[in-house]
Amino acid sequence: MPRGMYRSRTFRRIFVKVPGNTVKLHYRRRKPSKAKCANCKKLLIGVPHELPLKMKNMPKTAKRPERPYGGMLCSACTRQLLKQKARGG
Repeated sequence: MPRGMYRSRTFRRIFVKVPGNTVKLHYRRRKPSKAKCANCKKLLIGVPHELPLKMKNMPKTAKRPERPYGGMLCSACTRQLLKQKARGG
């Protein structure tokens, strides 16, 4: 019987083949949901969905695209916003 903390579905159940040719059950934390555009709610490309511990150790350029509003807006919404700002609106 697993420990109480592993009985909920907070942890994913992963079958891992270990040395000795046996299959054991490992528990890993679930990944957070994918990043979405703040404007149109489309999935953002170039933004990984990793655990906070892994995100902390990643370089800044790997966490989000290097452009204005990178990691917040999709490229189409960014283009639209910059056009509006250029018009003075």
